[in-house]
Amino acid sequence: MRHFGHVAPEVRARLFHREPQTFHTDSAPRMLAAALGATLYSPATRPHLADDVLKQAGRGVVSMVLCLEDSIDDSEVSGAEDNLVRQFADLAGRGAEVPLLFVRVRAPEQITDLVHRLGPTVALLSGFVLPKFTEERGVPFLEALTAAEAAAGRRLFAMPVLESPELMHLETRTETLAGISRTVDKYRDRVLALRLGVTDFCSAYGLRRPPDMTAYDVQIVASVIADVVNRLGRADGTGFTVTGPVWEYFRHQERMFKPQLRRSPFLEEGAEPLREALIQHDMDGLLREIELDRANGLLGKTCIHPSHVLPVHALSVVSHEEYSDARDILRPERGGGGVLRSAYTNKMNEVKPHRAWAERTLQRAEAFGVAHEDVGFVELLTAGLPA
Repeated sequence: MRHFGHVAPEVRARLFHREPQTFHTDSAPRMLAAALGATLYSPATRPHLADDVLKQAGRGVVSMVLCLEDSIDDSEVSGAEDNLVRQFADLAGRGAEVPLLFVRVRAPEQITDLVHRLGPTVALLSGFVLPKFTEERGVPFLEALTAAEAAAGRRLFAMPVLESPELMHLETRTETLAGISRTVDKYRDRVLALRLGVTDFCSAYGLRRPPDMTAYDVQIVASVIADVVNRLGRADGTGFTVTGPVWEYFRHQERMFKPQLRRSPFLEEGAEPLREALIQHDMDGLLREIELDRANGLLGKTCIHPSHVLPVHALSVVSHEEYSDARDILRPERGGGGVLRSAYTNKMNEVKPHRAWAERTLQRAEAFGVAHEDVGFVELLTAGLPA
């Protein structure tokens, strides 16, 4: 699979200076973590889940979470587990390529039980999402994952969700983060990425951000994100990929984008940015939050609606200018440091301080590609829309 793989080859050639690289479930963890992109959540109760998975794969989704936790009622768990086993068998029987599939569980014993019940179809499973992760609650999940991995005979990843009240509350945050750090470091080979449960953070204080505000506008939430990245997202080799929080607002994809993007004024020189045109459709906040995610050290995003996928992926593509700067900074002859003017002649690139940024940018370029010099967000988003 690859990002923008659902787009015709000739269109990709027109969009990309360097196309996104292909990857698969057995690719290096570093590549998979960078390539998660918009991870689409779906309740595991859906009766046509296999059809849904293949439909979304055909629209550019490369990672999905099939949820047995908060998205379904307590009384539905047993039926949802049975449904998952049936739907995986259905997917396996079709022989089609599927996205990276993860199951969000409630309890550690669900991991070993589901792997046993899936049988050979576990080959379609990439791993599990672990809710309300702390050191105390997380260790049993990771021990169960280790046992399930041995039983399955294949690699399975964990994606812990950081969403507990202990992480939100100031008096327990430091020790909670320290415990999480100890736990994920011990199981580093199995932890693909850390996910942020911002809805739960808001819940602890009875808050809900409106569609014109991002998570970073809610200061009490922004402080937690900053502390998580500070402790767990460092670029010194000790950090993990931390993904962006969910955006709760949506409208139907075709109605939301096509009427605006097909009008020529959006492509005319001097036209207002796309964000200004979409603000009436509850999308301005999403676009700003995606940009702020990356500015604050996050990569990828939890999504609960298909209409969010394309904006996340389009804004994840590396611009030609970013790529040019990163390549210049990482040239072997620059190893001793120094300062140089960018090829775009609009900034100074300081080699040593900007090296970690450049390395992360080239990693993102592998997953999402590099746009041609004259290609921007509008073109990337339009190309990804269903015909």
